[in-house]
Amino acid sequence: MVYLISYRLNRPGQDYKDLYQAIQKISGTYWHHTTSAWLVESNLPAKQIYDLINPHVIDVNDELIIFRLQGEYYGRLAEQEIWRWLSSLSF
Repeated sequence: MVYLISYRLNRPGQDYKDLYQAIQKISGTYWHHTTSAWLVESNLPAKQIYDLINPHVIDVNDELIIFRLQGEYYGRLAEQEIWRWLSSLSF
């Protein structure tokens, strides 16, 4: 399963290194292309992913949402390796 993890970190200057590491640990396969969005491949359900990541969201005003993706995607990316990675995933 492939998930989009998106967040809004509302307090500038915070150290979110633990949040980033928690997201990376969910799966060895991830892509962090934009500032606040990650694609991760994981066999865990969205609720369990949320429970693993949420303790690392530092500020009470921060926001976090997780979407399971169903396989259709379209866009424009400069890095061809990302397209190969996306096509290798099991949506």
